[in-house]
Amino acid sequence: MIIEENSEIFKILSDAISEGIIVVNEERIIVATNTCSDDMFGYESRELVGKHLNILIPERYHIEHKQHVSNFMMNSGKRQMGRGRDLFGCRKDGRQFPVEVGLTPFHIGEKHYVMALIIDISIRKEQERLILELNDKLEQRINERTEELGKTVSELRDEVKKRKEAENKIKESLRKERELNELKTKFLSLVSHEFKTPLSGILTSATLAGKYVKTEQQEKREKHLNTIKSKIRYLDGILNDFLSIERIDSGKVNYKFTSFPLSKVVNEVLYGANMLLKSGQKITYPENIEEYIVEFDEKILELVLSNLIHNAVKYSPEDTTIDLVVRKEGKMLEFIVRDEGIGIPEKEQKFIFNRYFRAENALLNQGTGIGLNIVKSHLESLGGSISYISEENKGSTFIVQIPQ
Repeated sequence: MIIEENSEIFKILSDAISEGIIVVNEERIIVATNTCSDDMFGYESRELVGKHLNILIPERYHIEHKQHVSNFMMNSGKRQMGRGRDLFGCRKDGRQFPVEVGLTPFHIGEKHYVMALIIDISIRKEQERLILELNDKLEQRINERTEELGKTVSELRDEVKKRKEAENKIKESLRKERELNELKTKFLSLVSHEFKTPLSGILTSATLAGKYVKTEQQEKREKHLNTIKSKIRYLDGILNDFLSIERIDSGKVNYKFTSFPLSKVVNEVLYGANMLLKSGQKITYPENIEEYIVEFDEKILELVLSNLIHNAVKYSPEDTTIDLVVRKEGKMLEFIVRDEGIGIPEKEQKFIFNRYFRAENALLNQGTGIGLNIVKSHLESLGGSISYISEENKGSTFIVQIPQ
């Protein structure tokens, strides 16, 4: 049976199918269509029969489609046409529309045919387009929201950072305020103790001196008068230390550089220290210092050496030696003060230059705990330095360097 001769039978059978059906022969001539395919492409019944299949294919696909049909005929088998590619049909009025095509080859006698099952997928493609468009809009919106969220997160991070910085500043202010309050408390306690003891000694000596009214009691009077002078000098030293701290903190220190013999300062310092020596203590005089002419603030150098020597005397036991060494170290003049005293406990050494700090093993000795702090501040302001090596119960060595 040949389709061309029995097209009416084919049409009756194929019109029951909702998809378009088109049958072509080996020359790609349309031999049969159903009503659905006629309507789909905009043709009257049987108007397509005898026409070349290219009439239903957009012109740009003609050459490609011919090759596909040839390959299909050579390797026939039921398959979906254009898998992985978009296919389009062309209506009678020239409008193109997307289609999905299933191909089924068959033969009748010696003749070979291909039946194409065609579905108009315009609605599906439009829905896909809308979905893609919605996805694009959604993705764009997500990107925008992500960007907005990132910006908000960044702003929040900046705000958190600012708040943390503000919090840290407040904590630092509170810490400094607590330290200041502790220093004030320590200072008041220190002043009360350091002033009370010498003032009591002055009062006692003044009272006792008043009892010795006879001429032959002059020696006893002198003894108490010397005690009063010593206590007054001690109080004057404390007041000078406090004034030094005030000037350092306010930046009102005026340094005066002059040239002077180093021996002059050393002699004055050792003369004052010799009056404080305990039984059996001695201070070694530095060698070859007569040749040194120093360019520095004379009063500051005297203050530095006096503080270190007096501390060495105060914190060393009887029958010990305090060494004072002077030597050149490059462009620096170096002073070394070495004692055999109580030393500084290792756990407290990092606090030794802190204002009002006094080590646990030195609490029974008189002192304000501000001397080393003043020394360090002056030296650093003048380009010098101070360091130390100490071991508890074995002594301490302080090294001072000043520029020359």
